[in-house]
Amino acid sequence: MNALLALFLLVLGVVVSVFVPQYGPTAVMTGAVVACMAGYLVYQAGIDRRFLLQLFAAGILVRVAIGTIIFIENLQDFFGGDAITYDGFGYALLRVWQGEIQFKPEIDRFSAGGGWGMLYLVAIIYAIIGRNPLAIQFINAVIGSATAAVIYLCAYHIFRNIRVARLAAFAVAFFPSIILWSSQGLKDAPVVLSLALAMLATLKLGERWSVKYLIVLILSLFSIFSLRFYIFYMLIAAIAGSFIVGMRELDGKSVVRQFAIIICIGLAMTYLGVLRQAGQQLEKYGSLEAVQRSREDLARSARSGFAADVDVSTTSGAISVIPIGLVYLLFAPFPWQVGGPRQIITLPEMVVWWLAFPLVLLGGWFTIRYRLRQTLPILIFTTMLTLAYSVFQGNVGTAYRQRAQLLVFYFIFAAVGFIFLKEKAEERDRAAERAREAIMARRAARRALQRKYSSGSETSR
Repeated sequence: MNALLALFLLVLGVVVSVFVPQYGPTAVMTGAVVACMAGYLVYQAGIDRRFLLQLFAAGILVRVAIGTIIFIENLQDFFGGDAITYDGFGYALLRVWQGEIQFKPEIDRFSAGGGWGMLYLVAIIYAIIGRNPLAIQFINAVIGSATAAVIYLCAYHIFRNIRVARLAAFAVAFFPSIILWSSQGLKDAPVVLSLALAMLATLKLGERWSVKYLIVLILSLFSIFSLRFYIFYMLIAAIAGSFIVGMRELDGKSVVRQFAIIICIGLAMTYLGVLRQAGQQLEKYGSLEAVQRSREDLARSARSGFAADVDVSTTSGAISVIPIGLVYLLFAPFPWQVGGPRQIITLPEMVVWWLAFPLVLLGGWFTIRYRLRQTLPILIFTTMLTLAYSVFQGNVGTAYRQRAQLLVFYFIFAAVGFIFLKEKAEERDRAAERAREAIMARRAARRALQRKYSSGSETSR
């Protein structure tokens, strides 16, 4: 399998280089370097290495193939027009660094709304290899594949069950929408990886002090703030809440450790200027009136908008929209909303997701009942973000895209639910087999007794 995956990747690299001569060779080399670095880190995880490396390589293979098709066919605007925006603004930022300050006002206006981290990522890569949007796609392909390995580590840390961890990681690696968003030049892939890394670091730090995971957590938080700032606040709340409550039984040592971690995070965020910028953003965007304006734009800007007449500028209005927002966030697009190729290609995936959702509920129930403390950060964060998006989102397409940030964690619960049912079925099969063996043993003993009795009767005659 390893040799076969390596061969496929090599052939795909050659094909990309031949069919996209302007960008392909550099993009392939850049992606290969990043993949080697990420693959080394996956190998260093020390758990189920063979499976994780194969999953990582297969995930890259699928994403690079799809990303190349999107690039060759110029489908960026069809699937995710933001990729064109990040390419243009990222290159403009690079030119500002090179002294062409006429682009600075435009960059400043864009950065004022958040998401400046993706511009810096693109500009840094372009500074090293030159302007190459295909390379950004391939780097995102590596990032998306690495996310599956991080989710594996999260699931294994909580449940200590390889089958749960493998199933969750497999779903993250190959679920169509997650593949789609991580095979383009969008910020979705680094956002989801940063979320997964933040959760993994939080789980590890909840168990024991680790400078390595503290650094991972701080960098992940900074990454989230630079990419999608409103998620940062919910992530901070989830992490702080889980440390205060405790993910293990509390004692004096663990209390000191967890408060020390919170203090370190606060100091780091202050040093990086996050808290100052966060205050400015909260003042500008942290009101229900601002949420209402944004939601209204989403609901009215496209045919896929919903509940456009809802007013979430008041607390009661925000609460009232949660039920319908939750349904659309989790389950849209629905079959009756199919009106074009975008909706048509989502239907097979949606059917799978609809069928899997009961497993999410079952796995969530099991988790809350038996692993509540261990999984607190994930439960708090997914609940907060789900409710926030239920209020904020007013567009089916945007909700479908943002759902990927939640799916990677929902899949952990779905895997728990599936394995729970599977183990129950296996236990019933084992019990039935033991019952059959007991019946066979009793029958064999009865026959032996009958033979013995018959033999004794013949001897007495």
